Amino acid sequence: MQSDQPIADRARRFAVAPMMDWTTRDQRAFARCLTRRALLYTEMVTTGAILHGSPRERFLGYHDSEHPLALQLGGSEPDELAECAAIAEAWGYDEVNLNVGCPSDRVQNNLIGACLMGQPELVARCVAAMQAAVSIPVTVKCRIGIDDQDEDRDLTHFVETVAAAGCRTFIVHARKAWLQGLSPKQNRDVPPLNHPRIHHLKQMFPQLHIGSNGGLKTLDECREQLAHVDSVMVGREAYQNPWLLAGVDHALFGEADEGRTRHDVMRAFRPYLEERLAAGVRLNHITRHVLGLYSGCRGGRAFRRHLSENAHRDGAGIEVVDDALALVEAPSSALAS
Repeated sequence: MQSDQPIADRARRFAVAPMMDWTTRDQRAFARCLTRRALLYTEMVTTGAILHGSPRERFLGYHDSEHPLALQLGGSEPDELAECAAIAEAWGYDEVNLNVGCPSDRVQNNLIGACLMGQPELVARCVAAMQAAVSIPVTVKCRIGIDDQDEDRDLTHFVETVAAAGCRTFIVHARKAWLQGLSPKQNRDVPPLNHPRIHHLKQMFPQLHIGSNGGLKTLDECREQLAHVDSVMVGREAYQNPWLLAGVDHALFGEADEGRTRHDVMRAFRPYLEERLAAGVRLNHITRHVLGLYSGCRGGRAFRRHLSENAHRDGAGIEVVDDALALVEAPSSALAS
């Protein structure tokens, strides 16, 4: 039986949601310069990519600074998920999360994501197989329902069934996923948020760790949710407005406010930038994740524009970032210390 001890509930208190094409290893390393405490997630990685893709470093590689770090898996074959969970543990991941929330047509056709909410017994078998293969936590990220499911009865049945297989942690997106009639983008905005349903779920299952996700934009909103659930997860706002993460450790984990500036964050990120550039990674693949750092600051638009126009050029190096930072009105505008 797996244990939740490697990641305590305190570490789960705030997490950055897994987001395709966004929560890459470069974004996660940047996020870690903003918050030491938040739990970070990979993009969803399918079992097929891990078992048959090459090299595995492409799908599983990360920087040691990213811990605590969870790998989100997409799949529905218990044996394959168990094998991938064991691989994740061997690679040093702190948690494995099963995606039962992604609404895209592509993953539905492969029986991955939100469509699995209609098959709770299969999800239970998947979770049981994964848990039998690893000692790290196995968790589930789901929706409050899909299509015409009843948000009360069917969600309760889903959680009861999967919890009976041993899952102790559920992160619930507070929107239904409409698999017929809405695009993945629309599924992030159109279905109404229903956080009270997640609050009720926690009341029904006080012995489980229940986390809330969906539409949260401020740390005050996160605190409000934490009065009702065990943890919160923030996605798009944490990516598009990364400075939000700089307040997480103080506001939600009770740590001292260090009074850091955005430039301090970029200084902390510099060694990673240089390491990745030396490894042959193109600058724009890294800097696309920092474009929102100076939103609302004088010179923030110039910062974004300079990186957008120059980071993709052949041979672009750290000097492009230094030049962009010089355009921002902030203390100590040079990136180097």
